[in-house]
Amino acid sequence: MDTSVDLSEFSRWLRDRGVPHRITEEGGSQVLWLESPELAEPVLSALDRFLSEPELRAQLTRQNQSPAFVAGRWQPSPRHAPLVVGIIVVAFLMVWLTGMGNGPLTTALMLVDPRYHDWGTLAQRLQALTDTLASGQVWRLLSPDFLHFSWPHIIFNSVMIWFLGSQVEWFDGRRRLLLLFVVASLLSNGLQYLVSGPLFGGLSGVVYGILGYCWLSHRRYPRFQIPPALVTFAVAWMVFGYTPLPEFLGLGRMANEAHLGGFLAGLLCALLPPAARRA
Repeated sequence: MDTSVDLSEFSRWLRDRGVPHRITEEGGSQVLWLESPELAEPVLSALDRFLSEPELRAQLTRQNQSPAFVAGRWQPSPRHAPLVVGIIVVAFLMVWLTGMGNGPLTTALMLVDPRYHDWGTLAQRLQALTDTLASGQVWRLLSPDFLHFSWPHIIFNSVMIWFLGSQVEWFDGRRRLLLLFVVASLLSNGLQYLVSGPLFGGLSGVVYGILGYCWLSHRRYPRFQIPPALVTFAVAWMVFGYTPLPEFLGLGRMANEAHLGGFLAGLLCALLPPAARRA
């Protein structure tokens, strides 16, 4: 493209989102080089919009000056992602109220109350869920998210939700994050319950939902800081959970279906039209 076009803001926008690149001048034209060929299509699509929409260029200028980025790294404060902060606070509050899953309130957060329903077979689980929802206890569809059974469990989930969820809330808005949270919760909790019953909990399904959303949505329109190694590790951990090794190593049974359901929910939400982006 012509050298008269100022690509500095676009270059900074790519750099802040972890897209390795460089721009050179060759023969009176500017050439954009990418290290990752798979990012060529979404980056070129973003560049076309940058060149054709003056209002987008102005938005990127404001976005590049965002206080959530420090030295090109995503370092938000609580005011940048209040919904994420609220989710984490509620999760820690439930840890205290349930005694880390050992108190009397624990069964009130499970998808169905295992004390009053038979759930040994799939047919019994379906009937228990139908009866529970018919009685008006619809909160149970989401409440297993806030049931944790160990400190490493809730700390890891909180760190992941803060790092990835704050980016979704900042760039795509609270409505998109809330939609992602609900869809990931419903699919992850529902799938885990149908396979194994109500004795599970945690935000892991939501974490995988946000991860799947960020990964696929970022490929379509780069804007998130998401290390490729993080996605590789998460998928490997999900596969690891389906082997006998976790129980053999004393890690207990993992909520594999919750992880899978959440990840699929995130991919599904990533196919939605782009949300209105924040400046």
